[in-house]
Amino acid sequence: MATIRVDAAQEIGTTAGAVWQYLNSHGPTAVSALTKELEAPRDVVLQGIGWLAREGKVEYVPGKGNAKIVGLTDT
Repeated sequence: MATIRVDAAQEIGTTAGAVWQYLNSHGPTAVSALTKELEAPRDVVLQGIGWLAREGKVEYVPGKGNAKIVGLTDT
């Protein structure tokens, strides 16, 4: 069985771009919904969110219950 290698930084960066595009089009969204809509593994979506957070592009916003809602910053 062949091993397929994926560059982690490329996968996370691509997912970060997809997260940004989704949030730009749809507004603040639950992490669980992002995972479903982007059809990406939860850990990669979270890493993409972290990438954007380090760049100051996203923030968590108040949500109902335990939901983690992420949205774009105003800057």
